[in-house]
Amino acid sequence: MIQKTKSGLKIISNNRKARFNYFFKEFYEAGIVLYGSEVKSLRSGKANISEAYAFDNKGEIYLVNSHIPSYKESSYNDHLPNRNRKLLLNKKEIDKLIGRINRDGLTLIPTKLYFKKGKAKVEIAVAKGKKQYDKRHVKKKRDWNREKARFFRKSS
Repeated sequence: MIQKTKSGLKIISNNRKARFNYFFKEFYEAGIVLYGSEVKSLRSGKANISEAYAFDNKGEIYLVNSHIPSYKESSYNDHLPNRNRKLLLNKKEIDKLIGRINRDGLTLIPTKLYFKKGKAKVEIAVAKGKKQYDKRHVKKKRDWNREKARFFRKSS
């Protein structure tokens, strides 16, 4: 399902799971190399980036495990749903990201997949994985806020 935002973005897919599993350091906007049938499938609002991540291969960044289902009306030249997709970034950005991945032990996680001015874009985050106790703390805080809101609703 495609959502329209006030800034003119048509959001195709959000990675809500990543916010729970990672601490985000920086965000980058990258273009993505797609086939025509993949763009048609994205325009119909079907994509999944919840298990996706990015890695470097010979000085280029690729998106792995992003699922864009095949387009029903496409011809015999259909795409593979889980293929690796090249991300389009500036050389300086690529060098900076590769350095952070290799040196700091961080990872690249896609957080959003959207259309901006008719072009498919991916927002990737430089992220560090959360430990189990960090996840428990987030759950405890979320539950406490929910209980607090319930209490104030009943008391007023």
